Amino acid sequence: MIREYKTIEEVAGPLMLVRRVEGVKYDELGEIELPNGEVRRCRVLEINGSNVLVQLFESSAGLNLSNSKVRFTGHGVELPVSPNMLGRVFNGMGEPIDGGARIIPEKSLDINGTPINPAARFYPSEFIQTGVSSIDGLNTLVRGQKLPIFSGSGLPHANLAAQIARQAKVLKSEDKFAVVFAAIGITFEEADFFISDFRKTGALDRTVLFINLASDAAIERISTPRMALTAAEYLAFECDMHVLVILTDITNYAEALREVSAARKEVPGRRGYPGYLYTDLASLYERAGRIRGIDHDDPDPDDAGR
Repeated sequence: MIREYKTIEEVAGPLMLVRRVEGVKYDELGEIELPNGEVRRCRVLEINGSNVLVQLFESSAGLNLSNSKVRFTGHGVELPVSPNMLGRVFNGMGEPIDGGARIIPEKSLDINGTPINPAARFYPSEFIQTGVSSIDGLNTLVRGQKLPIFSGSGLPHANLAAQIARQAKVLKSEDKFAVVFAAIGITFEEADFFISDFRKTGALDRTVLFINLASDAAIERISTPRMALTAAEYLAFECDMHVLVILTDITNYAEALREVSAARKEVPGRRGYPGYLYTDLASLYERAGRIRGIDHDDPDPDDAGR
């Protein structure tokens, strides 16, 4: 039974304190219902006895503390997935923003994924051709591998990311190839560039595009790459596709972590970033790879599992 609470104590930026709460777990998804019927989502960040600190996915503007209600769903943030996600554009929370119908999901998956047994990983192999000679010739990208690209202010990193998404393919393979592209904390101009470029070149047909704008809440920026990785895992492990994930810009993701950390009044680390920044980034990067028993190209599927 879902309970509703009218015990909101305080709101500070993206954080909200709710008192006298029972049976709530860390990372659980919550809903805030305003007096006018509007519903905003939040996520449990910290539990101290019967007090719960939550992060808001939307703005706290107009939130009436005494008349608003909070309820918790009993599960974490989930992404509805389906093969029909290909060719669609979603916001940072996995909601369609391309004017099309909502996805009829085959299932809903927790965006935090499942821990991977390191012994179950395949050694990275099979060349992925990006069409960029400096990458293909000097810093080759292969299946199961992570490849960082560092850029500076004013450099055309958005053009490079779009070019890789257009041109990438696995050589000598007949399997379907998909690209999951997550743009984190970008401007309206950049979002329009990515969507228009993918549509014009036809790359959108094989792409799942997640767009998080700079004007969106910081907590949505933290969820966006996890949404993309969850979609990629579904397409790879359950739809038998080769999948390339492109995340841009991780700097904006780190800035969102710093903003939430500052709101929590945590002791900052180097340059104001929280001390757990690299651990958090590892929780994203280590989701890349090929897994024995799940990868459809596994020569010995009974050898190990996830």
